[in-house]
Amino acid sequence: MQQSSSRRYLALWMPFLPADRWRMMQVRGATAPADLAIAFVAKQRGAMRIMAVSPTALALGLAPGMALADARSQIPDLTTVTHEPAEDELWLEQLANHCRHYTPSVAIDLPDAIVLDITGCTHLFGDEAKLISDIEASLAGVRVHIAAAFTPEAALALARFASPGSQVPIEALPVAALRLEETTQMALRRAGLLTIGDLASRPTAPLAARFGDQAVAALDRLLGRRDSRIVPRVLDAPLVVEMRFAEPLAQAEAALMALDALVAEAAVELTQRGHGGRRFAARLYRSDGVKTDLAVETGQPTRDPGTVTRLFRERIEGLADPLDPGFGFDMITLAVLVLEPIKSAQLSLEGDSRDEEVLAALVDRLGARLGRHRIRRFAPCDSHIPERAFRTFPAIAAPNPSLEWPSIRRGDPPRRPLHLFNPPERIDVIASVPEGPPRRFRWRRQEYNVLRHEGPERIAGEWWHLGKTAPTRDYYRVEDVNGGRFWIFRDGLYNGSDSPPAWYLHGLFA
Repeated sequence: MQQSSSRRYLALWMPFLPADRWRMMQVRGATAPADLAIAFVAKQRGAMRIMAVSPTALALGLAPGMALADARSQIPDLTTVTHEPAEDELWLEQLANHCRHYTPSVAIDLPDAIVLDITGCTHLFGDEAKLISDIEASLAGVRVHIAAAFTPEAALALARFASPGSQVPIEALPVAALRLEETTQMALRRAGLLTIGDLASRPTAPLAARFGDQAVAALDRLLGRRDSRIVPRVLDAPLVVEMRFAEPLAQAEAALMALDALVAEAAVELTQRGHGGRRFAARLYRSDGVKTDLAVETGQPTRDPGTVTRLFRERIEGLADPLDPGFGFDMITLAVLVLEPIKSAQLSLEGDSRDEEVLAALVDRLGARLGRHRIRRFAPCDSHIPERAFRTFPAIAAPNPSLEWPSIRRGDPPRRPLHLFNPPERIDVIASVPEGPPRRFRWRRQEYNVLRHEGPERIAGEWWHLGKTAPTRDYYRVEDVNGGRFWIFRDGLYNGSDSPPAWYLHGLFA
């Protein structure tokens, strides 16, 4: 095997990236147990399928591609979470930006790996082993497999197919490490070529004639026979401004004033381009080599210097550790990572309404202080079950344009309450006839006499989720004699099972 000894690559493979992101993004103090069986699901071809799993779910026999109904038949109490590949990719980009501390040459290998060109960088950390240990410590909480090799393909193959810490030669890896199409891999296995060594020992011409040029090219890149290098991921910064200082700034307030000046300079350039920024990243360089990164994001494109500077100050105030100038800052850079055109806003007939702008500014400030994932908003989901008909996502992110909330004519009363109980609360109901509407119910030790009712609205269970026939719900909107409005349902039918149906209170109308 020919190897190019002039270069060295490091691969970071995160096999449970969705689960790690979901666990680390939970609200502080309510983190889910690490051994929780979780499946990340999405609809494919009209059916719910598993896209990713947690380590516990994998140990119990679940795997990506499995139908959710089959998974629930094995694990009835399986926790399901909506798969969000865009959020996973964004988090992977943030991890890649973090790895630029070790080398400027960083590339992303979607959907769950990062490749670093560490040629000439290891001496800064002592040696290669110490560099790997430093990366593992900085990624605490993320399950990562790290491997080093002379080609990026070999490093990725070792990270994915070799046990962490083992000294497995490239030739012992399976042919799946070539990452060819499934039909080509199956053809190789049927021909008895199971490992990289089986292919490396054979002439390339017969292999190319039988399995295609792509198989030979992938083998040559993996073994170093063909030059293969990563394309470094450069931060997408259409606009970068910087300021250098002859004498380091020894006070944090002076550094903030310099950052304000950079924001104003960037605003002038944005105005000339007719664009606004949505993501701003500042880096403060200390004279002793320590770098401090600050990033803010807005829900709408902006070029207002006051808005951006307020967000940066909110971000600094929300830091766990205060901004430390140390021996002083000798350079500050500001990058506008995302640019969008700013459209002229048309005034409404009622006048210049700024409610949306005020709300967007409030969300931006709270997000800068508390974190991007702490301020969330609701979005509709493709489900008719009330508690599954919505999800939350970061308020500054763009919603899914393919789904919209059901339209309600102006003046009509809402068909769903704003306040839902999760789970619905059990109540005792007295009805005039078994299948009829409720006349009286008892909730939290208090009696309620129904004055008016509307319904029933029948909602069938999602049998494709549970793998069995789910109970049918009959919902009623009721009003008691005191004017309170409730949303209650009967779970099940009297002729549908041996046990009588149960009644639940699901929500309260305003």
